[in-house]
Amino acid sequence: MEHQPVLLAECIDGLDIKPEGIYVDGTLGRGGHTGEIAKRLTTGRIIAIDRDLEAINEAAGILGDYIDKISFFHGNFSEIDNILDLEDIGAVDGMLFDLGVSSPQLDSSERGFSYMQDAPLDMRMNQQDDLTAFEAVNFWSQARLRQIFREYGEERYAGAIAGAIVRKREIFQIKTTFQLNEIIYSAIPVAARREAQHPAKRCYQALRIAINDELESLKSMLETAPNRLKTGGRICVVSFHSLEDRLVKRAFAAQAAGCRCPKNIPVCICGIPKTLKLVTKKPISPGKEETERNPRSRSAKLRVAQRI
Repeated sequence: MEHQPVLLAECIDGLDIKPEGIYVDGTLGRGGHTGEIAKRLTTGRIIAIDRDLEAINEAAGILGDYIDKISFFHGNFSEIDNILDLEDIGAVDGMLFDLGVSSPQLDSSERGFSYMQDAPLDMRMNQQDDLTAFEAVNFWSQARLRQIFREYGEERYAGAIAGAIVRKREIFQIKTTFQLNEIIYSAIPVAARREAQHPAKRCYQALRIAINDELESLKSMLETAPNRLKTGGRICVVSFHSLEDRLVKRAFAAQAAGCRCPKNIPVCICGIPKTLKLVTKKPISPGKEETERNPRSRSAKLRVAQRI
């Protein structure tokens, strides 16, 4: 499937782009959002970041018409402070983070992100990292597997699946996605196998999050990125599952609330200022037309906040 940027118009509206502004696309992917930002810039520029070097190389080719407006960085968006310092940029006018896995990554026959294709167990966002899904599935303890399936995948049968994996790997190494699918399928009750959602979906989500340390990266970004916005600058985050969305919601709410003092204290003594205001009180979801055109967008949620 060709990659289609999710909630594209809504993200562009949320950023409220200034033609001379400086923007960060912290999840470049194949450049769909970056290209739309670039179209609206005159003297402005974009800092484009991605963990996947293959994505950067492809996006650079796709975005050739705007190459003079874009600086590409191979890295993690949690490193945004260092990246902006390298570019000698103090503050920016807007930031966009699309936390989903891109269609080329999902559809790749080698990356192992999808339970729909038989592929090596990989799941690395950054191909230069050492840890793969193969190492996790074959060498992590049963307790650790159970924990990540439950916490990161919200999997009801986490214990049964972890136990089945450990028993099977004592017989043979689990090397491919279809081998893992079969183990997951066999470990869950018959009724659960008939659910609309693929039985392996939650476990794949959990493994990908754990291997790529995604939630810790997201927490770090949410703590630091708003501080690099100019007054009036906006931050847009598109998430795809409840764990991510809760982190974004809570981080934005905390920075919009400021004071952390107990409610029974009449005067603030913590001194924590409000740094954001919520542009979207509730998340924006794709409309019917977009979900029909791009079914992978169904679970997307966009939240927008503005620096004050």
